[in-house]
Amino acid sequence: MHILLLGSGGREHALAWKIAASPLVTKFWCAPGNAGIAREAECVALDVADHAAVIEFCKRNAVELVVVGPETPLAAGIVDDLTAAGIKAFGPSKVAAQLESSKGFTKALCTEFGIPTGAYKRFTKPEDARAYVLSQGAPIVVKADGLAAGKGVVVAKTLREAEDAIAMMFEGAFGEAGAEVVIEEFLPGREISFFALCDGETAIPLASAQDHKRVFDHDVGPNTGGMGAYSPTPLVTPAIHDAIMDRIILPTVSGMKQRGTPFRGVLYAGIMLTTQGPKLFEFNVRFGDPECQVLMLRMMSDIVPALLASCDGELKHFDLRWYPESALTVVMAAKGYPGDYQKGTRIGGLDDAAKVESVEIFHAGTVAKDGAILANGGRVLNVCALGKTVTEAQSRAYQAVDRIVWPEGFCRRDIGWQAVEAEKART
Repeated sequence: MHILLLGSGGREHALAWKIAASPLVTKFWCAPGNAGIAREAECVALDVADHAAVIEFCKRNAVELVVVGPETPLAAGIVDDLTAAGIKAFGPSKVAAQLESSKGFTKALCTEFGIPTGAYKRFTKPEDARAYVLSQGAPIVVKADGLAAGKGVVVAKTLREAEDAIAMMFEGAFGEAGAEVVIEEFLPGREISFFALCDGETAIPLASAQDHKRVFDHDVGPNTGGMGAYSPTPLVTPAIHDAIMDRIILPTVSGMKQRGTPFRGVLYAGIMLTTQGPKLFEFNVRFGDPECQVLMLRMMSDIVPALLASCDGELKHFDLRWYPESALTVVMAAKGYPGDYQKGTRIGGLDDAAKVESVEIFHAGTVAKDGAILANGGRVLNVCALGKTVTEAQSRAYQAVDRIVWPEGFCRRDIGWQAVEAEKART
């Protein structure tokens, strides 16, 4: 098969690594890719936002499947345009992608189909939003309705923080994404990531994972796109797994079909495990980043038939197999992230780091120049490892981190701490 992958981050490097391993692949491109992806696929300088250029490339190169990595092109309707041109594409349509591109859309779906989530209201005027916050009290969650690169959510511990978040969003901090604001109940509990492959009618669960959103150790500092992840998480027991599928994933897939907007692709549910059971706090419509990295390491099955089954409505005949080992990834980011950071700094020691047993390094924001690897983003590297336990995977990942020479970078040193504590308690 001829396959084109769209994207340039760590998620896409992990997908590229997994897709490239499939015996079904005869030619493989990635647009625009990065320095790490270039080892797995031929990187092409396509503007992913230029749908006509992507379609023309696919026709010229007889591309049989396009895999869309990030959310922005999905929200812009690239799958619709590819499908209309007769090109098979993995991912949801523009209207189905509203599960991520509009927080209000998702909340309304939850209300309509009885999907457990926090109480909420939508606002287009800052004064109405402030009045609601004052009536509800803190802590409370303030969200930009649209896509904001993982940064449009403020968990406000005080009323002042909530009011500041409302002002920031309505004053244009996230552009059009903040033209409408959703304010919702703060859900106390443990947060997990749950993924399911969907074909519009059937959903099959992927392995469980847990993300670490805060920028610094001990879960302090601002939210980020994700500073690390591990899989599986001990928080997802068989009973919780079944509850998430029965109460959240399957009703969503059924509800979207009933609305005439079937969801195909990866449904990523951000779940809070509350005392009342699992509750949804967000949907994403693509693989999580960095959760995708640990899922790809653990996936035993060939991913390409799974992607095709999702596109073709054939998941009811499909299952996925997983390695029993644990996987963990540590994000190395440029100092200053998620705020301002420097680009173009040199990264050394990557080959030495990759020699640590069961370690795989995925590039997120890198560029190759004059034989060197340079940082070219906020989140720059994903240092991943497998182990018999999360503790072993964590140890190997940090061994590799310590071999990387990048003074301008940093990482959290406690990724996987919940699982490590649980493993220690059992010994």
